[in-house]
Amino acid sequence: MSNYPLTEVPVAPTPPRMAEVSRNTAETRIVVKVNLDGTGKSRLSTGIGFFDHMLDQIARHGLIDLDIQAEGDLHIDGHHTVEDVGITLGQAVHQAMGDKKGIRRYGHAYVPLDEALSRVVIDFSGRPGLVMDVPFKSGMIGAFDTQLTHEFFQGFVNHAFVTLHIDNLKGENAHHQAETVFKAFARALRSALELDPRTLGTIPSTKGSL
Repeated sequence: MSNYPLTEVPVAPTPPRMAEVSRNTAETRIVVKVNLDGTGKSRLSTGIGFFDHMLDQIARHGLIDLDIQAEGDLHIDGHHTVEDVGITLGQAVHQAMGDKKGIRRYGHAYVPLDEALSRVVIDFSGRPGLVMDVPFKSGMIGAFDTQLTHEFFQGFVNHAFVTLHIDNLKGENAHHQAETVFKAFARALRSALELDPRTLGTIPSTKGSL
């Protein structure tokens, strides 16, 4: 056994992983601010109460500080607003993440809520892909069309460049189904974006890029 004392190699401080992205179209006006190393604080206003509630789950359980201010053509329906928030959030996460050095890359989570259980698996692969199997028991939750859950996540994966698998394994109440999906997504996101102290400065891929 060596008699030489072990010395710690100093690690350079990680720059803040934050971003602000705006999206302005004839249908929506959206500003998203994210801090991937936050504490779960949120300021949310989309005009769709249940959607705000789901976005709050992403912030709270993903430990991401999230500020989303959205104005959309809700007099038509919520489609453009929900989809464009997904797009803008994906862009903000992608920008805040930077070169992806040191992230764990993969994340997964199972989350229950009473009778409902969902599983989400994510890979910051650089390749957008969504596989989603959520048989909602109701078409509407308040003013939120449950079909828009897919549109939100499709917008996110296309612009965060991630592979995302979402499965609702059990559930009889649509509110519970949606909430377990968003909470599991948040926990998987948190795990994948976490910096691994053993691989700081390294891109987690044998290709050397993501």
